[in-house]
Amino acid sequence: MKNQSLKKKMATSRPQTKKLNIKKAIKKPGALRGALGIKAGKKIPASKLNKAAKAPGKLGQRARFAKTLKGLR
Repeated sequence: MKNQSLKKKMATSRPQTKKLNIKKAIKKPGALRGALGIKAGKKIPASKLNKAAKAPGKLGQRARFAKTLKGLR
């Protein structure tokens, strides 16, 4: 009897979602900042970030990822 009620609870409860580990997704911290020529500790201006997001290659890729992470906050 106890096993049946436990099975019902398990079937109706939601599975727990895993927390995203963003630290593993950032391969080279500070690479975007260095490419844009912004000193450490300063914020990247939105205008520079938007302009960089349109660029091809790694610079654009890093800028788009930064915008995505900014949206997760």
